[in-house]
Amino acid sequence: MLSRPAVNYYDLLQINPQAEIGTIERVYRILAGRYHPDNQQTGDADRFRLLTEAYQVLSDPMLRKEYDRQFETGPAGPLPVFLGKEFADGIDSEAKIRIGVLCLLYTKRRANPDFAALSLLDMESIMAFPRERLLFALWYLRAKRFVVQDNRSSFIISAEGVDYLESQLPTNQILYKIFRASESGVMVYPKALTTRTP
Repeated sequence: MLSRPAVNYYDLLQINPQAEIGTIERVYRILAGRYHPDNQQTGDADRFRLLTEAYQVLSDPMLRKEYDRQFETGPAGPLPVFLGKEFADGIDSEAKIRIGVLCLLYTKRRANPDFAALSLLDMESIMAFPRERLLFALWYLRAKRFVVQDNRSSFIISAEGVDYLESQLPTNQILYKIFRASESGVMVYPKALTTRTP
């Protein structure tokens, strides 16, 4: 039996939870080549190990079924990057929270374009901020048209939000920390595996 997953293998491989084995194999080969420790430019042994683990579980029908079942049992907890002082203290903490929300929505959109939304509850769980702080950030991001809401009141990054976030990359170090954490597959959305509908 698998232990409770700490990593979202679907987000790590940037695939839909309903992806077929052929898609899983193709994506794994691409990412494994990019992050293989022998690759001088982009090698990353830890990322390669996680990718291989994800591939081994998701390419085996029995292991994948067990992984999906355990994935539904509850949230994995907040991303550690959001627990640091830089998000809690300082006059710019609200701006960092807004950037954090955009990063999560950007990563979610890239990983799964068909199911790109995060609910307020998802964000509370991932970021470990009170709803009131997130509501202020979401009000601002909606007013700037960086995010939109879907018909279930979940949030999705807009094209304007993507443009804004990408324009900030050269000068904003916190973006790299959040992207690194979220793209490592640690964003777990337990109910999403069984309740997603287009």
